[in-house]
Amino acid sequence: MGEGWRWRSAGGALLRVAVVWAVSTLTLLALAGILPDFRLRSDNSESITWTAVTAAWGAGAFGLLSALVWPLVVRAFLLVPALVLGLLVFFLNGSLLLLALRLIPDGSGAAAPETAVVVAAVMSAVASATSTALAVRDDNAYRRRLSRLATRRRRRGGRPADGDAPPATVFLQLDGVGHTVLVQAVKDGLMPTVAGWLEDSHRLTRWHTDWSSQTGASQLGILHGSNHDVPAFRWYEKDSGRIMVSSRPASAVELQRRAVLRTGDAGLLSLDGASRGNLFTGGAEQLALVLSAAARRGRANRSRAGYFAYFSDPANAVRTAVSFVAEVGREIGQSVRSRVRGDRPRTRRGGLYPFIRAFATVVERDVVVAAVMGDMLAGRTAVYADLVAYDEVAHHSGPHSRDAAQVLKRIDRAVALIAKVAEHAPRTYRIVLLSDHGQSPGETFEDAYGLTLKDLVRAGCGLPVSRRAGRTRSGAEARDAARHALLGALHRPVGEDEAEERPSPGPEPIVLASGNLGLISFPDLPGRLSREEIDGRHPALLRTLAGHPGIGFLLVRSERHGSVVLGRDGDATVELPLAGLDGSGPLAVFGPGAADAVRRTDAFPHAADIMVNSMYDPDTGRVHAFEAQIGSHGGLGGEQSHAFLLSPLELTEPVPGGGEPVGAEQVHTVLKRWLDESRCRGEPFGPQVPLRRVESPAYPGGRDEALPVVGSDLPDGRD
Repeated sequence: MGEGWRWRSAGGALLRVAVVWAVSTLTLLALAGILPDFRLRSDNSESITWTAVTAAWGAGAFGLLSALVWPLVVRAFLLVPALVLGLLVFFLNGSLLLLALRLIPDGSGAAAPETAVVVAAVMSAVASATSTALAVRDDNAYRRRLSRLATRRRRRGGRPADGDAPPATVFLQLDGVGHTVLVQAVKDGLMPTVAGWLEDSHRLTRWHTDWSSQTGASQLGILHGSNHDVPAFRWYEKDSGRIMVSSRPASAVELQRRAVLRTGDAGLLSLDGASRGNLFTGGAEQLALVLSAAARRGRANRSRAGYFAYFSDPANAVRTAVSFVAEVGREIGQSVRSRVRGDRPRTRRGGLYPFIRAFATVVERDVVVAAVMGDMLAGRTAVYADLVAYDEVAHHSGPHSRDAAQVLKRIDRAVALIAKVAEHAPRTYRIVLLSDHGQSPGETFEDAYGLTLKDLVRAGCGLPVSRRAGRTRSGAEARDAARHALLGALHRPVGEDEAEERPSPGPEPIVLASGNLGLISFPDLPGRLSREEIDGRHPALLRTLAGHPGIGFLLVRSERHGSVVLGRDGDATVELPLAGLDGSGPLAVFGPGAADAVRRTDAFPHAADIMVNSMYDPDTGRVHAFEAQIGSHGGLGGEQSHAFLLSPLELTEPVPGGGEPVGAEQVHTVLKRWLDESRCRGEPFGPQVPLRRVESPAYPGGRDEALPVVGSDLPDGRD
């Protein structure tokens, strides 16, 4: 019976090859009839039979070359920047077709180079679709393929066989998906996979973010155990004269260095881990689309290696390209419909934004999901991946919009795919879903009041205000990710764009925005200015800010009372010492824990001279972002401060007794405990990543400090 099953299996595989070959042949014939610069016969060969044979030769040669040559070609181009590799896919695919046509006997095929690119793309897509359709109902074939791949990778990595390894863990971060949004999406049927887990196998826990409710602070705390001295998404540091931006590679490297130095630990993923699509490595050896590794050039940068697993199949590249174009069209259509309906609030969505959205929702998603599946088939112990699609769309369409709801559906399908692969992995996998923050809706500060925070600050300082206010830069992570992919494509070192991060010291204030959190610094005076110094220099500034209806409260240092909170309490403007504040006064509306979050940030060495949080309406959940976002995060107020953890029931409760974690550092402690629970033996499975003293690539002139050593992925001294 076993012998008969093997023969039937082999017969089924041959049948699928034959069908794919036949469909590819027919596709080639159709394209030859449609495209004027593509032919499959020589001038003296008019026979229909010979043309069909020529098409079969061409289809077979192209299929064979794609299977044998393509993976080698992609591996050779691994050091090419990611965006360039995506563009080269079409050129390489077309080159393989031209080569296949040359292999046809009697030189019976020819195509213009530009036509070859089109034909090759169509051929790859059709072959992939046919092969997938044939295998949809063949679960045995699917399992065998996954099993063979897992066995090969396991042997290559010297890993234990089935049953020999303790359970492993995959952490999937759904960027920007707040607790309320997840609950509502499950209720509305948008996320059936998550709904099934909640019914059978997982528990849902809410956790409270820090005052800086954004990916830089949250993910640094989650992966490295410390987000000390990260007051916002972007902030000015007087001692270095640098504007730190969480989504810039050089800043990410420095933030990671500081966290490792503070904790003495390489990170959550330092034991046989993989980091995919994140801002920070977490101490992982295996990296793909990791921002803090993007500042390293050459072979030492293994962050792009994850592209090989995806682009080694030309059909993957074609599907991603088609999906990319479709997503651009979808965004343009949704933007037009939003304008026609007169949706409010609404923000500008033109320019490059449709392409940035497509990069976040298609390219990053496809590569990250493929990398995670590869990690699971390879049996890695800890994987942390960030899916940024919802966060990017919600910034511009709103966290409760129909556009964002459609993204949640696609995220759920990606989660389901990863869960399916877990069934065929060489070891048991526990999948944990979590988010780094939520998003709060509301029209921008500029749309609500007709001026930006910078305009208001300049007016309070008695400085001229431009009649034509410049647009405040958005803090969305995907924008900088796409930007740095483009810099890499142009072979421009990512450090070369940092002149704009070092403003010239002068009397004018530096005003920065991080969602609904604003930071005001006076660069010409050292240290953190006191309220008395600010009043002496600009008597109307603090009064102007604290009394504005769009601002919830200010944090400033006082020489007499220590740090104080300024804001409106009813119709009056009040000043309350922070030390004894219990959440009353201007902070009362922000809920329990607000005072503690503000006190923690107040202790940061690089807290701004004036920290500004926008108003928050608890009845509507609205805040006012100080940048061009109608769904924002970064400060206190509403859903942005409430993230979630969705964990398997076999893991212990995040907080014993059913409490809620507070702050990203506590979430790190929870995740680390779960990893320890999964390691059943005394010695953890997989190599541990040590620490080593190296120079920070972000600050070549700085001291040698401890940095995580990730195999050969070490800083080489270049940004």
